[in-house]
Amino acid sequence: MELPRSAGILLHPTSIYTRYGIGDFGPNAFQFIEFLKDSSQHFWQVLPIGPTGYADSPYQNISAFAGNPLLISPDGLIQMDLITLEEVNRCQKGTKTDVEPSKILKVNYQRAIELKEEIFKIAFKTFQRKHFQQKSELYDSYNKFCEKQAYWLDDFVLFYSLKVGHNLQSWTTWPKNFSLRHKNALKVWSAGHAKELELYKFIQWIFSIQWFNLRDFADENDVKIIGDMPIFVAHDSVDVWVNQELFTLKEHGSLEFQAGVPPDYFSKTGQLWGNPLYKWDILQERNFNWFIQRFKRQIELFDWVRVDHFRGFQAYWRISGSAKDAIKGKWIETPGEELFLEVQKQLGILPIVAEDLGVITPEVEALRDKFKFPGMKILQFAFGNDEENPHLPHNFVHNSLAYTGTHDNNTTLGWWQNDATKSEKKRLREYLNSDTEDGSVVEDLIRALYRSIAKVAIIPIQDLLGQSEESRMNTPSIEGGNWQYQVKIDKKLKNRAKFLKKITKIYGRLVIF
Repeated sequence: MELPRSAGILLHPTSIYTRYGIGDFGPNAFQFIEFLKDSSQHFWQVLPIGPTGYADSPYQNISAFAGNPLLISPDGLIQMDLITLEEVNRCQKGTKTDVEPSKILKVNYQRAIELKEEIFKIAFKTFQRKHFQQKSELYDSYNKFCEKQAYWLDDFVLFYSLKVGHNLQSWTTWPKNFSLRHKNALKVWSAGHAKELELYKFIQWIFSIQWFNLRDFADENDVKIIGDMPIFVAHDSVDVWVNQELFTLKEHGSLEFQAGVPPDYFSKTGQLWGNPLYKWDILQERNFNWFIQRFKRQIELFDWVRVDHFRGFQAYWRISGSAKDAIKGKWIETPGEELFLEVQKQLGILPIVAEDLGVITPEVEALRDKFKFPGMKILQFAFGNDEENPHLPHNFVHNSLAYTGTHDNNTTLGWWQNDATKSEKKRLREYLNSDTEDGSVVEDLIRALYRSIAKVAIIPIQDLLGQSEESRMNTPSIEGGNWQYQVKIDKKLKNRAKFLKKITKIYGRLVIF
């Protein structure tokens, strides 16, 4: 699919400040879309929106198909008459989710979880009372959702019920009759937890309603949403639990091999991700059906999909399941071409963005280019060596998305102040023909990005606001303190619309879909 010359903003929904301790699909998200329209930005890029597991990472989802309940807006539930404002306020007083205005805004995951669990229980009881007995339009909508999404929904709610019933411990620690999915044990559990399973289905239905309402509003305002699909799935996920034969696991579910990358820009010992690897031979024997279902779901949710760690579709870094770091590993080739040919055959041309960062070989580039997937360019990587650096704007290829930085990078101001070497700063100044300092370096780089040949220019919202390192979203290989960044959709942000609109027009990135 062809991308227009355009621009957009990278901002995960959890980062949009609300009074509920975490961002969601409520009024502030709609305001952000209005800001994008007022700024002439036509893309909103988000991180994965699945239910998070380990360390609250959106890249460690407990399901590759389900939605993150924390993104459900209590305000949206009020609008649906499933809960009252008074009930929401009572729940909120019990969890103290509000953030003090004088403090740095941060997501408070534990409080948000406690609050929304209480809200969901109340909303579900109201739904049962008002709509189950009357067989209303909402009841019909709920049933149709459950029927259409049954291929993943039924397994997910059962998995989550079991997980809650075992104190949220990994499925590998459950009694074997559950971890190995003995039919009779699962049948007995389902019968004894029927109401709970129904609640989890209800939550996923509400997620779907709110997400597609938001996406429809984006579409009405000429804003397209770029989603994010991690190539691997979490070890502690319903996907691995249900499809154990597709992953590199030992007899009782522990890791035989795991995913990661060798030493790179972000870590001298490489990155150890803890995800099981795929048994590609079995996937291929089954005509890649599991992956085709996954891509189909992603296309249903988003206009475009950034595929994280795209190079893993050509070859992946195989590390022992017991390794303590990612230094020792082996590159193993993947039937990526056969996969994408089959996906294309069944689903048509895919709107995929290839995250082609890191150790990229000619073979990876050939796979990307064969299917005409646009790649990525990062300005923070541009000034470290010579004039042939692919991340320098004069070396950009047309079919690419270009960024000042990604969610894994420091903010651009933080990079300039704390990470960039003297050599990089010298090269940057020479390249931009500027005496740029802290006050102007971010804006100078944004302008360089917008005037580049890349089809789409994307900037993290932290760079639009010129925020420093304390506003960083994620530091790879660091377990704590990530994914907490928040921003208010306030006057300070809205004042940047004029700047964005101006440079978008100057550099020919205005477009109407």
